[in-house]
Amino acid sequence: MRILGLESSCDETAAAVVEDGRTLLSSVVASQVEIHKLYGGVVPEIASRAHTEAVCGVTRSALEKAGLTLADIDAVAVTVEPGLIGALLTGLSFAKGLACAAGKPLVPVHHIRGHIAANYLVHPLLAPPFLALVVSGGDTSLIRVDGYTDFKRIGQTRDDAAGEAFDKAARVLGLPYPGGLMMDRLATAGRKDAFPFTAATVHDSEYDFSFSGLKTAVINCVHTRELRGQPLDEETKADIAASFTDALVRTIVTRVSRLLERSDVPALVLAGGVAANSHLRAALTELCGRLGRPLYLPPLSLCGDNAAMIAAQGYYEYRAGNLAPLSQNAYATAGV
Repeated sequence: MRILGLESSCDETAAAVVEDGRTLLSSVVASQVEIHKLYGGVVPEIASRAHTEAVCGVTRSALEKAGLTLADIDAVAVTVEPGLIGALLTGLSFAKGLACAAGKPLVPVHHIRGHIAANYLVHPLLAPPFLALVVSGGDTSLIRVDGYTDFKRIGQTRDDAAGEAFDKAARVLGLPYPGGLMMDRLATAGRKDAFPFTAATVHDSEYDFSFSGLKTAVINCVHTRELRGQPLDEETKADIAASFTDALVRTIVTRVSRLLERSDVPALVLAGGVAANSHLRAALTELCGRLGRPLYLPPLSLCGDNAAMIAAQGYYEYRAGNLAPLSQNAYATAGV
């Protein structure tokens, strides 16, 4: 079964074709980074307009790269939640029109489920049950996956997502948007014990995350140095980035370790845009090696938003009978 996937939840317009949920036939992503870099972050209205301009082209390109026509596609899968509402509606409206015109079923896909499914494309033996750690710009969650469409959220962020905290810390350090990659590189050159940033604790929920305080600590650190006339040179920036990254990674790893030690799930799956962070990947590799649990990591090309992950999850949603009517709406926030 060949699924055409479409993704437009934030600032990437993407289309891809996946066969049987596991074989990637094509993947095309039109990034808006250069557009939003001018503003230091994603501007929702601009993102929606850019999706409108790009979605037809990336879809045509994905079909051509797969060597297929729309007639060869069995269903159209599209992200319907969560994300920027205008961006989601742009992709959903296009998918509705395409599915209706071609007489194909429309499959609604949750964006977070898609991130997890990206691992199916590179790990043929991966199958539920497993524990998924989703770390992205808009979400940080621990999710138990008992089936391809059976998800239970165990822990989540109470405030900022990890990716959002990275971007805001990068901004106060004067790094260009998007800040995640720059923070990763800068942290590698710094000393993680240079600044006493602490890992946050959520007292009433041992598996929930909180990154707002850590983000604020970095902002206050930089502003205090400025008020005292202390230079924010490259070495100091690297030390702040390293200390911040270490505290954030420890916040995540502490909860994952606690859950793995108490759970009967056989493996851990990492997913989401921040899954590309080298420090997080290294820490989880060390943790799973110590606990004797398999760790499944997506390649860097499938960490960020893409349509291949939507098509992969779309296959399993289709098999479960989760189809959408043409009245399907999009939702900015929703459970997994």
